[in-house]
Amino acid sequence: LGSIGKMLVRGLALIILVLPAVSAFAPVSFAGCSGRLSSSLAQRPSGLSLRGGTAAVHMSADDQKIVVKQPDDKEKEMAASWPTWGCGVSKFPWSYEDRESCLVLEGEVTVTPNGGGEPVVIKAGDWAVFPKGMSCTWDVTKAIKKHYNFG
Repeated sequence: LGSIGKMLVRGLALIILVLPAVSAFAPVSFAGCSGRLSSSLAQRPSGLSLRGGTAAVHMSADDQKIVVKQPDDKEKEMAASWPTWGCGVSKFPWSYEDRESCLVLEGEVTVTPNGGGEPVVIKAGDWAVFPKGMSCTWDVTKAIKKHYNFG
């Protein structure tokens, strides 16, 4: 195949792999994880990424900091209307194309930013904010469930 033919084959393969996962209200599954995508663009998890190729985001260690705190009542109330996502014990890489805020309802995870960032333990009851552009490894040590919002 010529270069155009190869591009068409890659594009078709990407559509076949991605289309079922990004359809409105389609179940999402990854390494024992599950959730539902919303049909609303404001609620669609744009940080979920399936990528091929060599694009990379370069960030300093300070830009990759994960903020973890105890939520106030307003944050708890706001998060209650967000979609939920859950995942069993597992370990996997993750990249954020957008900022994510979440309220962990159950479980525990250690998130280690790529590029030398300090591992952060996030557990039930925590409010966490992940910066846009961060790549990391999630090590779920207790099955986790969270409300999440991108943007």
